[in-house]
This record gives sequence, C-alpha cells and structure tokens, in this order.
Amino acid sequence: MRFIIEQSDETITTHSGLSLIGLLLDKTNLGSRLNQTVVPGVGTPEISNRDIAYSYLGLLCQGKSDFDHIEPFREDEFFSAALQIGAVPSSPTLRQRLDMAAPKSDWESIILEESAILLHDFGVAVSPVCLGQDKERPYVPLDIDVSPFDNSGTKKQGVSRTYKGHDGYAPIFAYLGLEGYGVHVNLREGSTHCQKGTAEFLAESIRYAKCVTSLPLLVRMDAGNDSVDNLVVCRSEDTHADFIIKRNLRRESAQVWLHTAQNHGICCESRPGKKVYRGSIMSPMKGLSKSVRMVFEVIERTIDKDGQMLLVPEIEVDVYLTSLPDAASVVIDLYHAHGTMEQFHSEIKTDLDVERLPSGKFATNDLVLHFAVLAYNLLRIVGQESLKREDAPLNNNTVQRRRIRTVIQNLITLAAKVTTHARRQYLKLGRRNPWFAVFQRLYLAFG
Repeated sequence: MRFIIEQSDETITTHSGLSLIGLLLDKTNLGSRLNQTVVPGVGTPEISNRDIAYSYLGLLCQGKSDFDHIEPFREDEFFSAALQIGAVPSSPTLRQRLDMAAPKSDWESIILEESAILLHDFGVAVSPVCLGQDKERPYVPLDIDVSPFDNSGTKKQGVSRTYKGHDGYAPIFAYLGLEGYGVHVNLREGSTHCQKGTAEFLAESIRYAKCVTSLPLLVRMDAGNDSVDNLVVCRSEDTHADFIIKRNLRRESAQVWLHTAQNHGICCESRPGKKVYRGSIMSPMKGLSKSVRMVFEVIERTIDKDGQMLLVPEIEVDVYLTSLPDAASVVIDLYHAHGTMEQFHSEIKTDLDVERLPSGKFATNDLVLHFAVLAYNLLRIVGQESLKREDAPLNNNTVQRRRIRTVIQNLITLAAKVTTHARRQYLKLGRRNPWFAVFQRLYLAFG
C-alpha cells in the first residue's frame, strides 16, 4: 500500500508526556526562586529565568541536551502550555543566559534544594535495605562515586585526562535509595583526584539526603575515597551516617592480612585449593578518636579453577571500613550492591545525552549537569509511579525500577492530538495506545 502524504490543520504533539513534567515542576518553587535571583549583566530580561530553566528541562526530559534543540519548540504551543512557559528562548538566548548565570548565581544550590524538597513533599518511596535477624533495621543507601565523561576531541574548559584513559570530565554524583534518586552532583576537571573536595561534597550530600528521608543513611564509597576526612564527616553530629568504604590497601602486605584472617576470621573452602576467610577486627586510625571496624575477605588459592597446582599461593585481599555491627558477609554483600550506581551513571550520560556536555565553558557545563540531575529525578518519579499498578503493557512484577530511556520512549514522547472545546483543552491519545491507562492515572495523580 502506498500512502498519500498531506499536512493537517489539527494540532498534534509527539511529546504529550511533558504535561506530566509540568505538573511535577508546578509542585516546586523552582521558577519563583530563579526569578528572584540576580544574574550579573541581565537587567529586567524579556524572557524570565523561569522560562529559561523550564525550557531546558523540557529538552532534557526528552533526552536532548544541545542548546540548538530548543529551536523547533519556539513555535510549539503545546510545549509552552505543558510547562507553563511564557516565552520559549532562542538557542543563543538559552546559551547566553546559562553562561551568565553559571559563575555568579545560586542556581545550582536552588536546583538541588528544590529537587530534594520535591522528592520529600511528593512522598516518593525511597527504598532502604533492611538488616538484622527480623529485618528491623532499615538503612537508605547513599551511594557516592565519580563517573568520567568522555569529551575527547574538544577544547572545552576543564577537559583533561581521566583515569579511564580518555580526555573529559570527572563529575561526582550522589544517589539515594535503591531507586537511585539524585541528591547531589559536582562537575570536576578530568584529572582531579577522586578524593579532592569529597569530604565537603559528602557532608552536603548527607544534608540533602536527610531532607528527603528520615531513615538512617548508609554511605557507600569506593577505595579511592578511603580517607579519614570522610569518616570524620560520617561521625559528625550534624552529618551522622553509617558507612561502608572500601579500604585502599596501598602497600599493605597480603601475607600479613592472610595471617590476620587465619587468626580472626572464619574459613570456608568453597572448592579444593580455595580458602575464603571472612571476619573483622577493630583498628585505630590516625586522626580518629575511636577505632574503626575493618571487615575483611581474604582468598587463598593453592589450586586454580582448572585444577592446576600453584607453586606460589595466590592471595586476594579486600577490606572494608564500616560502622555496621553485622556479619562480615552481610557488609560485603551490601558493598557489592554499591555497583548498581553504574546503571544510574549510564542513564544520566546516555539516556539524557549529557556525557558530551554542550558548552565550552566549565561553569556552564556544571550548571547543565545540575539541571540534568533534576530532569533525571523528574523522569524517575514518573517511572516509579508507573509501576504502582499493573496497568502498563508487558508489566513484570519483578521490575523494581523503570529505566529513564523507557520512561522517555513510552511516557514522554507520546503522540497525541490537542484540541480546545468550551474553553477547555483536551489531550487525545490513540484509542489503542497501550500506555493510555498509565498516562491518565499519572496525570490525575500528579495534578
């Protein structure tokens, strides 16, 4: 069958899901707070700070990060109505306003504060891990880590060699709960050591996390953040949190740790020639008034997996600093679950398309990354709310989190017909659209 291609006078949108984002943003004070800020060099702007921010969030929530992507939406009436934007800026205006606001305004802190307040006030379910024999001790994970952004082949400010072996940036992120809501972010130059400024970042992340949930926090960090400064933050009264931080063994002897494990650990021979020791010791650390519990896992191999006898035993050592009193196996398993945050990194970098940041200016890219975290949270809320009932197509009861790309494809970029009747606007989705029931439920819930 050959189709006849014609234009229609009807208003049809391909991104009706932005109406959900508009309802969520309407629950915040983000727009009014941004309008109250003074941007150096900008007097009384023709296009408000609110319209600039909401327009860019509208792009990010469709997986678009480049400033030029705003041009097709300047004459899009639905885009403006869904996000309640007075005037959609041009690409140069959007770029220039962010350039001017980034270095000397409070936009970044306002974005993070409003994001945390939205998560709290909306009552999102921040899932904890439960410990103890009767699972009576809930802890909300606060995962913190660096994720290098590949910006090879560019001359942007701050781009330098990362530990991944490419040129780019090395931003640090903080995610809350098993759902991975973003609570903090900070853009860093690619060559920055992962611990530089991390103690301050950790303290701020804990404060933002406590705005979202009243449950105890469990900070999880990699060996690059094995620093007394981080332990001091976790033990301070105003930023108190339990922690599991992998220890950087540096030049510590594997043989010494094997001897310690044999004296203080429990041995399990998982196969012939492979002994696994797990246990814990209390150890003093310079700069701390109290000793720290060190959970260890030491593996001694005298026969490899193929049955070959080894002339010299292989010794593998992993040590974790923790404040938890639980069994070594529990602490180790909790730390391994920390690896889930790689999925959160991937969603921000690829699903929101912000790995190759759009500006040549470092401060502007830092502000863009803060907007990206807010957009990520908005989409995460949409995705998690869509799981609360079994009205979605191909619903799987084992799914605990809906990926951001899936949310964009199925709930944001939904085709719909926009009509007006009796001074009321209607958004009409296709009769056989499998996501109609979910979309209608979310719109009513958010409204």
